[in-house]
Amino acid sequence: MQPEVDLDFPREWYEFADPDNPEHWIRADLTWLCSHWTCVFGTPACAGIVAGRPDDGCCTHGAYLSDADDRERLVAGVALLGPDDWQLREFGGGPDPLGPDGYLVEDSDDDGPTLKTRVHDGACVFLNRPGFPGGPGCALHAMALRNGIEPLRVKPDVCWQLPVRRTQEWETRPDGTEILVDTITEYDRRGWGEGGHDLQWYCSGSPDAHVGAQQVWESYAPELTELVGAAAYAELAAVCRRRAGLGLIAVHPATAAATTRRDTDIKYEIL
Repeated sequence: MQPEVDLDFPREWYEFADPDNPEHWIRADLTWLCSHWTCVFGTPACAGIVAGRPDDGCCTHGAYLSDADDRERLVAGVALLGPDDWQLREFGGGPDPLGPDGYLVEDSDDDGPTLKTRVHDGACVFLNRPGFPGGPGCALHAMALRNGIEPLRVKPDVCWQLPVRRTQEWETRPDGTEILVDTITEYDRRGWGEGGHDLQWYCSGSPDAHVGAQQVWESYAPELTELVGAAAYAELAAVCRRRAGLGLIAVHPATAAATTRRDTDIKYEIL
């Protein structure tokens, strides 16, 4: 397993107005979106975020819900889970999601009281463990794929967005006008706050996870479309295609390391 790259490195950014709303500005991290990161959960490359629990991936601590819409979407997703989808249904499938047998618990984060998915036996209650006939991994994600549903329609926000990070803020320009700025970038270790330093491994900075056949802007098309809208995503995709053809100046170092390793392996295979 290759070590993770440093957190600080040059990045290329592209900014543009949402074609559907000139008061909505998109600030996109092309270094991240044109990287070859991919989810490697369920493969030997995924070491998990907690030592000794590689099978959990990033699901060890459960998922914090962002707002009422997030909870409503999760409730609707859980209603679609059958016993063949959800291994730990008996530990979180009670009639009240927030009750003693439910899948949600009250907790708090930097913004105050919030809800998160229950942790059972060391990991999220929705995480199917190895050996489950329906397959390991997120019960909601697997169920969605089997039913032709985009996983983002049934999973908590944090689960389907990672490791893409979107921040939104109103920005006042020198002439006094205000625009809403969406920044799309990598959700690296720092995104977790101080706790990010305690993760024993994190995929976004690992060359072992920068092995995707597609670049992030392609593989995460549904998620990015949900985050910025269809028109803005179409503009972003066109920019990424054009940039890829010209060549990035600031390539993600984890993608660069993975590419170097692959080219070296191919060279030795030929020899």
